[in-house]
Parts: sequence; C-alpha cells; structure tokens
Amino acid sequence: MLVEHDRGALAPAALEAMTFARSLGAEVVALTVGAAADGLAEPLARHGAIAVYQAHHDLLGDYNPEAWGDVLAAAVRSLQPDFVVATGTDVGNEVLANAAAVLDVPMVANCLAVESVDPFTVRRVRWGGSLIERATVDAAVKLLTVAHHAIEAVPAEVAGDLDVVAFDVALDERVARSAVVDRVERAAGITLATAPVVVSGGRGVGSADGFGPLEELAALLGGVVGCSRAVTNNGWRNHADQVGQTGTRIAPSIYIACGISGAIQHWVGAMASRRILAINTDPQANMVAKADYAVIGDLHQVVPAIVAEIRRRREAAG
Repeated sequence: MLVEHDRGALAPAALEAMTFARSLGAEVVALTVGAAADGLAEPLARHGAIAVYQAHHDLLGDYNPEAWGDVLAAAVRSLQPDFVVATGTDVGNEVLANAAAVLDVPMVANCLAVESVDPFTVRRVRWGGSLIERATVDAAVKLLTVAHHAIEAVPAEVAGDLDVVAFDVALDERVARSAVVDRVERAAGITLATAPVVVSGGRGVGSADGFGPLEELAALLGGVVGCSRAVTNNGWRNHADQVGQTGTRIAPSIYIACGISGAIQHWVGAMASRRILAINTDPQANMVAKADYAVIGDLHQVVPAIVAEIRRRREAAG
C-alpha cells in the first residue's frame, strides 16, 4: 500500500486505505516515500502492516507525483504484489495514475468495496458521486484507490511484528520538473478537510460581507467556514474555502449549509458529513432534501438567531 503523507504527517485517508487493504485478505506491506515518512512505521503496524518499505532519494524531499509514481512502479516490479492500494485523494489518485502509466496497467479509482475475486470486481464511485459502478479488473496487478471518507479507519485486532526495509530506487533527474519547491501556509490550526464543524455559504449569502455571521457561528462552534463554487466564482471567498468535487471533500460531525442549493458537484464534497443542517428559503432545494435537518427561512435571520442563542446559553451556564 502506498502511504500518503505530507512531509512526514500521516494523511488520515492513508489509514482508511490501510483498513480497505486488510479487507482484501492478503498480508499488507506499506511503502513510504521520502525520509520524512520514516517515523510512520508504528501507526502503520497498528493498522495491519507487516512490513514497511522506506524509499529514500534526494528527489523525494517533498511531494513529487512523477517521482512518487516511479518509486511505486519500482516497488511493484520488485515485490510483485497482487494489489496496490492508495488513497482516493488528489495525491493518491495522481500518484497511482503515474505508476499505472509507467507499468502500462489499468487503474481503478475511488473504490468502495471488492465484491468478488473471480472475476475481480469492485464497486466504485463515478461521475462525481452520482453513480455507483461495478467494474471488473483484468490485470496481473490491480491498482486501486479508496474513495475518501467511504471507509472508517479501524486498527488491526492484533499488531504483529513489523519489518522495516530500506528500498533503494533510482530516479531520472527529469522527474524534478514536477516537484513542490515552495509552500505558503494560509493559516495554522484546523483546516476545511479536518474541521469537526463546517459552516458553508452559497449564493444566498449575497456578498463577501454576508459571510460575517457565518464566520461568527463557525468560531463559536470551533469550526471553519466553507463555501460553494458560486461563491468563489463571484470572488466572495478564496477557492481554498470551496467544498465540492473541484474543491475540498469534507467529513465533519456537522455541516451547516446556508443558502446552498446543493448541486451534485457540491454534494460530492459534503456527502461524507455525519449530519447536515440546511438553512434555505427553498424547501425543494436539493440540499434541503438530502439534509438530516432543515430550517426553511432566511439565513440572514436564522444564522444570527442561532449565534444569539448559543451566546445566551453559554452566558447562562456561566
């Protein structure tokens, strides 16, 4: 299994993929890329890895899809696995696609489950979440990514002894063209992808200034503010705040969708939320129909009322 990480910080999706990999019934071997990931052996062992192969190279100091794909392809040739599993995130899908091209084998993205072994058939998400497809895979090695937030990460019942193996790899200097060379951190703390509470606004918010009450509500609940694509198209919020197929896929404990109609592209990004509260004037809106709870009303009245009630209860509680 390819282990997704960010400069040594294990991606939560990697443990979802580990749980999926164990369900295939074979022993799970993990591959980490870059020296920064050497410290991940212990959590990988807890989630079922029997061995961790650690690839080191000067070109692996930061994320590089071509280099990671070449490393993965080299590991497949060396270890001859039956399956290769990766995260269904942008990183996992990108790296597995690169490896598939190098190996000249098919790749199956966004899998939910394996339905049969002979023929090997998977159930996967297609068309931005609007279609569940059964696909048969005919290849000597099956390359699979796991749909993000579709599998709950569960540690193995017994964590066995773990072998840590150095994996030597030769890389062509040309792969350096795809390397990350600089980063700009927008903010510290929780992110849209990891927040327990997300309060999002859509076209119904009306303006950039209209997000003020949503910011206040999110702060009170320990969450962050997101938005729909219509909002970013209007320039009211940065694209980094966008929830959806072309934005960030979220999985908060509660998603509060304010003035969002709920187009399929947005729903794909929000559907892993444990609970959804929709605030909308349109009772027929797609987001209202799919939500666990709905308030039919003007968000400009409803959201300030929620904020006021939260403050009142906290003041009363001392």
